[in-house]
Amino acid sequence: MLQIRKSEERGVANHGWLQSRHTFSFGSYHDPEHVGFGPLLVINEDQVAAGQGFGTHGHRDMEIISYVLDGALAHKDSMGTGSVLHYGDVQRMSAGNGVRHSEFNHSQDERVHFLQIWIQPNQTGIPPSYEEKHFTPESKQGQLRLIASSDGREGSVLIHQDAAIYATIMAAGDSLQHTLAGGRKAYVHVIRGEVTVNGTALKGGDALKISGETLVSLQDAKDAEVLLFDLPA
Repeated sequence: MLQIRKSEERGVANHGWLQSRHTFSFGSYHDPEHVGFGPLLVINEDQVAAGQGFGTHGHRDMEIISYVLDGALAHKDSMGTGSVLHYGDVQRMSAGNGVRHSEFNHSQDERVHFLQIWIQPNQTGIPPSYEEKHFTPESKQGQLRLIASSDGREGSVLIHQDAAIYATIMAAGDSLQHTLAGGRKAYVHVIRGEVTVNGTALKGGDALKISGETLVSLQDAKDAEVLLFDLPA
């Protein structure tokens, strides 16, 4: 089964300093048709004004992944971790039994644009932890680059869930396939550009829920950057 999630149908949050689009129900936005997809609970596309950000707040029992698209994202947390993330950087924070953190635009002149992804873990009450990795554009060009997995294989960040996240940058003429094991499903989120996924044409901000299929096929790309989530059913 294929179900498209159009970019323009996503939830909208406009707080002045923050412009956000919510793929799934989040905060004051609730859509009973889009309350996560398996353990994938949140994909927020956030744009934060210069010098602004999210003050210190807490999380528990959640895998929180930040994928920076443009600008500089500053992170600080109660584990003593602090860093500034740029395009190509992927940050994973396992909230575990409790963590407090803040996220701010590190620049005083330009916005920061990033995806924040929440995945429900398959372990609860674990100690919180933090990890970040850099993935060059070349490592994603014309191929599905594993950026997050349950065992940290191939240099990916480790998430506490039987899930895998792949990133790719596709030029015109590129064609990719990903095989789904039995009992698995997929979620494809187009960051920018255009691509056809299992016969469905998608543009930036669009996504496709895929279940009951054995293959994810990406074709007819036009300067596309895409995330593919391989998830338990």
